[in-house]
Amino acid sequence: MQKYLLSIYQPDGDPPPPEVLEPIVRDLEALNDEMRAAGAWVFAAGLHPPGTATVLRPKSGDVLMTDGPYTEGKEHLGGFTVIQAPDLDAALAWGRRLAAVTTLPVEVRPFQ
Repeated sequence: MQKYLLSIYQPDGDPPPPEVLEPIVRDLEALNDEMRAAGAWVFAAGLHPPGTATVLRPKSGDVLMTDGPYTEGKEHLGGFTVIQAPDLDAALAWGRRLAAVTTLPVEVRPFQ
């Protein structure tokens, strides 16, 4: 089976208040349980805010280190799930479910 990365794009800024976030977290755990039961779930993780990142960039035979992401944008990678699926259509079906549960955009991309 092919493995796919389901990347969750999160808007910059503070997380939503608990009354919004708690049902999302509950529904996300239920979806993860469903993916586990179906044999699709491989791994999932949320990420700290982009300001906690360190970027290592090769330049002129050296590697420069900078704090945070280099790109400016209104959203960032907030978390991801790795799944295995028989084909892209099955991966997209899980991606649609993830987008509906998180209420955020999800990119589905196969591993090489």
